[in-house]
Amino acid sequence: MILLKSEREIESMRQAGRILALCLEELRLAVIPGVRTGDLDRLAEKLISHHGGLPAFKGYRGYPAAICTSVNSQVVHGIPGPRKLEEGDIVSIDAGVRYEGFHADAAITVPVGEVPQAARRLIDVTREALGRAVARAQTGHRLTDISHAVQDWVEKAGFSVVREYGGHGIGRDMHEEPQVPNFGPPGSGPVLKPGLVLALEPMVNAGGWEVETLEDDWTVVTCDRSLSAHFEHTVAVTADGPQILTLP
Repeated sequence: MILLKSEREIESMRQAGRILALCLEELRLAVIPGVRTGDLDRLAEKLISHHGGLPAFKGYRGYPAAICTSVNSQVVHGIPGPRKLEEGDIVSIDAGVRYEGFHADAAITVPVGEVPQAARRLIDVTREALGRAVARAQTGHRLTDISHAVQDWVEKAGFSVVREYGGHGIGRDMHEEPQVPNFGPPGSGPVLKPGLVLALEPMVNAGGWEVETLEDDWTVVTCDRSLSAHFEHTVAVTADGPQILTLP
């Protein structure tokens, strides 16, 4: 069942989103060669708590950390730990915040120092794919209009979209209906209505779209070990157009 949110509920999600955006900006600045992913996790939990939120990922379905740190060929759900980031890496940081009983979810991909041009292009295309997804989150559009906008942009750039994971509804629960795939033809699925809040999150691979999960039962990697990038915003559909809730 798709749950539409009231203006008051969306405002609570906007507050969660502001906390999350501030946290991600601090984490972006902290990504330098030599930093450990576990250090980023501890910083995130401190920042979220300082601003009055709760780290929504920690303990969710048994997940052990406040954020996900997915490096290079890791797509999503990378567990922070002792790994040191190296010059030339890229790292996707995914985080969630709960505030007044509501959630916000967002992700960024950050270059570590100087990275190859191909990696920068992958990051840029993925960020733009998210922008195109947000632009399609309009009242009266259909759900797969968002999906098609992502796939069309990514594949024209020569990359591929992950098919086993995608966006989702969000609210009192981190994952709600509907599921939002990053591929498919336009014009299908439910009509978007004011009050619908979606976590839109293109996951883009430099190589093939196939992925697999490592033995830790969390970390998802590209099967061909090509680079992967991930961006995400929590977005409310309104009568006045899409509103990004995960902004500072």
